[in-house]
Amino acid sequence: MSMQIVEKSGEGASKVYGVTVPAAELARRLDARIAEITPRLNIKGFRPGKVPAAHIRRLHGKALMAEVIEQALTETSQKVLDDNKLRPATQPDLKPESNMDKVLEGKEDLSYELAVEIMPDFEPVDLAKIKLKRPVYEPTDAEIEEALADLAKQTRTYAPRTGKTVKAKDGDQVLIDFVGRLYGEAFQGGSAENHELVLGSGSFIPGFEEQLVGAKPDETKTITVTFPDNYQAPHLASKEVEFEVTVKEVRAPKDAKVDDDLAKQLGLSDLAALREVLKKNLSDQYANNSRFKLKRALLDELDTKHDFPLPPRMVEAEFEGIWRQVEADKAKGELPPEDAKKSEKKLKAEYHHIAERRVRLGLVLAEIGRRNNVQVSDQELTQAMQREAMQYGPQAQQVFDFLRKDPNAAAQIRAPLYEDKVVELIFGQAKITDKKVSKDEILAEDDLPEGY
Repeated sequence: MSMQIVEKSGEGASKVYGVTVPAAELARRLDARIAEITPRLNIKGFRPGKVPAAHIRRLHGKALMAEVIEQALTETSQKVLDDNKLRPATQPDLKPESNMDKVLEGKEDLSYELAVEIMPDFEPVDLAKIKLKRPVYEPTDAEIEEALADLAKQTRTYAPRTGKTVKAKDGDQVLIDFVGRLYGEAFQGGSAENHELVLGSGSFIPGFEEQLVGAKPDETKTITVTFPDNYQAPHLASKEVEFEVTVKEVRAPKDAKVDDDLAKQLGLSDLAALREVLKKNLSDQYANNSRFKLKRALLDELDTKHDFPLPPRMVEAEFEGIWRQVEADKAKGELPPEDAKKSEKKLKAEYHHIAERRVRLGLVLAEIGRRNNVQVSDQELTQAMQREAMQYGPQAQQVFDFLRKDPNAAAQIRAPLYEDKVVELIFGQAKITDKKVSKDEILAEDDLPEGY
């Protein structure tokens, strides 16, 4: 293609090129486009393939010229990138300099400025020189016994209380019939028979369970409660209602015994097998926490070890995404207390710092991945999409189809997979030493730097 390219400015991460495509070149391309579509045109009064070019130009000239210009912009901007071996960090920005109406009429050259933010050129840190401490913690026998006791509580049974004066206590299960009345009339969904309710479970509206503490078998009580303001049935929200409750049985909780039978109830062969499963679950939980802390330490190290000019538009796009979330949280009154106290200027400065860190780390990980040929395979991407879709239950297939077809959704799923693969690659080459820590340390949330 006949065209002229001039580098106008090139500082740091930004370069600007002036591109001109002569009007004669656009006219030649328009003639070729008209010749290409002529055989397919079916216009009244003309035999197929015999429509004069001048007539086609009168009917469709402007629309076809718009197509030619769009194609010229795409081709020439790509040629600028290819010829100058540029790796754009963001979508290049095209700014027309011609009068586009005149270009469409074929009376002026197509001239535009192409602003490109390029990937910074830097040397990543030598992975073998990265030193990290991995916090490790192994579950103790006491913790496994505690987990067993919790399981026994969760699989507890209830047996009727016996004796002369049986009264329901907090934690007891009561077998009840009840009828709810609003303004003296029974309301839909407010009645049940033989309902098993554990007092203190919080499964009924506030005040209901508390008023049954002390109730006796075969006793009928009238309970008054007020439905919460945000109750899902609007006709009951904020309303005071009466429930007539008949207590048929009062049952005491009885924890399951920690034995082979408990293990069999949970589908395992014996107590030893159950202990092993609990130990593995705890070990996996601590290993996940350990990896998270190790990754956090790695990211801090990579952030500290690299300093290069960041593409400004990339940082701004990252900041705008973060700031939109901050403003949404602020509107809902959900800003963290420490942020709520700060001025908007201070908050913006802190979140801009976070945006810079994210962009820097993203570029560092991408460059390490590129140099080590890290790839996310189609199979890995498909499996990740399936895992994501499974969370949507009955809509899983629909969500999976959407993820597969939408390039943006696929990119969002690919990004964390790629990052994890690069992180694993670095872990494989870095010097990592294990450091035994306490349970509190492995479970503690990391202190984050100011503004994180």
